[in-house]
Amino acid sequence: MKNVKARIITGAIAAEDFGRLGAPFSLPEEFDSEEFTVFPGFCDVHVHFREPGASYKETIKSGSLAAARGGYTTVCAMPNLNPVPDCAENLKAETDVIERDAVISVLPYGAITVGQKGEELSDMDGMAKSAVAFSDDGRGVQSEELMERAFVKAKSLGKVAVCHCEINDLLKGGYIHDGEYAAKHGHRGICSESEYGQIARDVKIAERTGAAYHVCHVSAKESVEIIREAKKRGVNVTCETAPHYLLLDENDLKEEGRYKMNPPLRGKADRLALIEGIKDGTIDMIATDHAPHSAEEKSKGLKGSAFGIVGIETAFPLLYTYLVKEGVITLGKLVDLMAVNPRKRFGLPFNGYTVWALGERYRIDPEDFLSKGRATPFSGYEVYGKNKLTVYNGKTAYINRQQEN
Repeated sequence: MKNVKARIITGAIAAEDFGRLGAPFSLPEEFDSEEFTVFPGFCDVHVHFREPGASYKETIKSGSLAAARGGYTTVCAMPNLNPVPDCAENLKAETDVIERDAVISVLPYGAITVGQKGEELSDMDGMAKSAVAFSDDGRGVQSEELMERAFVKAKSLGKVAVCHCEINDLLKGGYIHDGEYAAKHGHRGICSESEYGQIARDVKIAERTGAAYHVCHVSAKESVEIIREAKKRGVNVTCETAPHYLLLDENDLKEEGRYKMNPPLRGKADRLALIEGIKDGTIDMIATDHAPHSAEEKSKGLKGSAFGIVGIETAFPLLYTYLVKEGVITLGKLVDLMAVNPRKRFGLPFNGYTVWALGERYRIDPEDFLSKGRATPFSGYEVYGKNKLTVYNGKTAYINRQQEN
């Protein structure tokens, strides 16, 4: 390590711990320079890799390669698959592919309910050894009684309950934020209460049970305030938001499927509240909610396109360019949000590092992605920061020795 000349940014990791990232710390000769910056491998607790069940959208192989290119050495894969990992047998169908094809650590979630239908609890006991945590992401569990049972069970297994919070009765066929853009352009809106109403319910359940509760993709200002107040009361709650909610709002919408995700881009006040949330620690981490679809599925405008965008290859450059370089947060804080805090919450080891040329400037081009997905609202954005190397457990997961266009 003493021979490495590259700048090392560890965030909240003690400097002496950086050499314990799963392998002797070393760089290829061409990267051993002060022109490069080394970070602990990033950790994304919210990705959709689509396999098994929808490999035409993404595979474990393509998704993990894209993640390695984005600087990630650990990702947690959501359970909206076919078969749904709601028992040990179904979970094994996913872990078998992970063991065969993943180039980094891909950790699967087990579903909270059978088939993610919200009707009966999954075999959480049977999945506990292999599942990183439990989630029905993509669907909010509507029954308070069932959710409380899930929290109690997850607590008994030493696992975090990871929740997509959404009240179905409040959706009313909406597909973008119920704000000015929806009203002006004749779209059906999704109200913020559909998110924060269920967060308020689940915070109370976590408070009653003492369970570890993690909120997915927070997008609304009211959600931030509910979580902030819960933390002050000592509730065991953490949360994430995504790059698109920090950098975009409904004023950036266009009539294209690449701007459609769930929860939707909300108002400017919501975006500013999220930024304040990452600055004051209310929001613990940034996850991408990487959700690839086929070109056809994303070609039907805001109304008809599938929910979801890709983001695992662009997260760090976007956040570095528009938050760190703009002076909103420090580089060390960004490393905490992307690498340190996710591992701390989910009890995950540091297992590699990633090397970046932070001065390299380029425009985001979806046709250059390693992911099968191409739908991003950030196409054409000018960013700084190009990943040159990702090392996972001592092995090269991604390397870029030449200039990429």
